[in-house]
Amino acid sequence: MNHEKTNEQCGKQSIRFSNPPVIISRASIVGEMEGKGPLATYFDEIEADPTFGQESWEKGESEMVRRAVSLAIAKSGIDKEKIRYIFGGDLLGQLIGTTFGLKDFEIPVFGLYGACSTCGESLSLAAMTVAAGYADYALAATSSHFAGAEKQFRFPLEYGNQRPLSATWTVTGSGAFVVASSSSNQPMSGYPHISAITTGKIIDYGVRDSMNMGACMAPAAADVIYQSLYDLSMKPTDFDKIITGDLGKVGSEILIKLLLDNGINIEKNHMDCGVEIFDNSEQDTHSGGSGCGCSAVTLAGYILKKLDEHEWKRVLFVPTGALLSTVSYNEGETIPGIAHALIIEQN
Repeated sequence: MNHEKTNEQCGKQSIRFSNPPVIISRASIVGEMEGKGPLATYFDEIEADPTFGQESWEKGESEMVRRAVSLAIAKSGIDKEKIRYIFGGDLLGQLIGTTFGLKDFEIPVFGLYGACSTCGESLSLAAMTVAAGYADYALAATSSHFAGAEKQFRFPLEYGNQRPLSATWTVTGSGAFVVASSSSNQPMSGYPHISAITTGKIIDYGVRDSMNMGACMAPAAADVIYQSLYDLSMKPTDFDKIITGDLGKVGSEILIKLLLDNGINIEKNHMDCGVEIFDNSEQDTHSGGSGCGCSAVTLAGYILKKLDEHEWKRVLFVPTGALLSTVSYNEGETIPGIAHALIIEQN
């Protein structure tokens, strides 16, 4: 890919970086269910205790965030004080998973809510910040917790409600990434870099079923993938993988159909983090995994490892989110979707 001498606005929604920001470290912390899935060997830590040694699921999620951020910083080899900003968010009300997990780091924080697309949002903003020269190092983090999400958005676990086949299983996991400017003093060779981003729009197809998140988010994923390819003058075959966040099996089928309707075929190289993280023949997750942590830990553990090993050279990473709250859902509102795309490459 050719880069201009300065960061370049491309098309309606994309940016190509002249000196692409690099991901110099990452960390992935997951729960027991994820530790029994096919990606288990790629995660940094697997915690059997769903409360992570704390008094509640919510406090456990904050502890998970704290561990992931601490580990990412430690693996980066730089002092905590050199990280100028943290961009982070989660699914809990008022972002309490993130804010309580980060409160002792004494690093400036931007709290974000992009639902399950938050990994893409936080990485995009971190990349923009360091590429623009506003920081040498920034950290992106996100998390989700199965029990906390069920308690907030659906039913208490004790209720024992039946889940339809279109439902997904919220991943208990936290991913954290240290993003560095390629013009900083840290040696940059050998690290995966973010060469371009496409920021997604809110897309609403009128879906109201909170047990079918894939259908809510697939139109947003299709829209941002189409726009990214158009803005950056690329085609699906330019990527080893086009990776969505947590559409699951149902949403992935819808995505492929929507793009085919627009003359774009991604069927051969499409991958979904929600499909990959669980083994549906052994783990009863129905349509697959979901939650902010789904794409974050899959990227931190599995995807970047494939790039490190040069099995893949370039991927289009597209975390997806459903923009609902308990208030909007209970008042009968539709569930809009959003997705953000990042091109991540390895030299």
